Amino acid sequence: MTFHKYQGTGNDFVILDDRAAQFDTADHERIAHLCNRHFGIGADGLMLLRNRAGYDFEMVYFNADGHPSSMCGNGGRCLVAFAKYLNVIENKAHFLAVDGPHEARVEANGTVRLKMIDVAAAQPAGVGEESDVFLHTGSPHHVHFLDPEEGHTLAEFDVHAVGHDIRYDQAYDPGGINVNFVEVPADPAHPWPVRTYERGVEAETLSCGTGVTAVALAASARGATSPVQLQAAGGRLEVSFDHRPDGGFENVWLSGPAERVFGGEI
Repeated sequence: MTFHKYQGTGNDFVILDDRAAQFDTADHERIAHLCNRHFGIGADGLMLLRNRAGYDFEMVYFNADGHPSSMCGNGGRCLVAFAKYLNVIENKAHFLAVDGPHEARVEANGTVRLKMIDVAAAQPAGVGEESDVFLHTGSPHHVHFLDPEEGHTLAEFDVHAVGHDIRYDQAYDPGGINVNFVEVPADPAHPWPVRTYERGVEAETLSCGTGVTAVALAASARGATSPVQLQAAGGRLEVSFDHRPDGGFENVWLSGPAERVFGGEI
């Protein structure tokens, strides 16, 4: 099997050119093995690029546990970069993902901009702190803000333990949720530091595209204005958006690097 390894701000993926539709998507054990960092290639998820009538391609995504998942923002950006690598597209893409159609653009500097779905207004999470909120940006996300003035810093926060507890809280049964922890900067125009515990990976990842999108939208209620800069452990991302009269968001774009790391056979 020929594979390609891509990463977007440290969120890494095994990608397969499956335009011939030969890969067995029901073999969850095999997918998990390919994503295993000790016995396989190693990745936060696996993606297939497939043909789809009416689109440049279709994105089929699996979490590292081998099971199909909801939308992955950094994965979508990496798959767009891969489509350009294959000459499936030039610099613009119109593709289908699990949450519907998406547009994307590859800039001259290598930045990949991905248009996300419209997002409903943030809702009280009902789990964690009173100020915690829930948004669905293609994947469900819980957002928890940390205020350094109260002695809470993101670097010291136990993302794995707290994230695990919220991810498995019965309020989010049966599918669980992704959990984002955000340090509120002194100036909302400065980058917002973010760390994310991802379901399906069951650990903190270096970056989460739908997660930073949720954070940027939630941060707009705390003084952040579009475009919002976000600092994940694996690098910088940007989210731009427009407000809707109903409190929701439209024209949501996620931007950042997406790079091919290496390719090989397994």
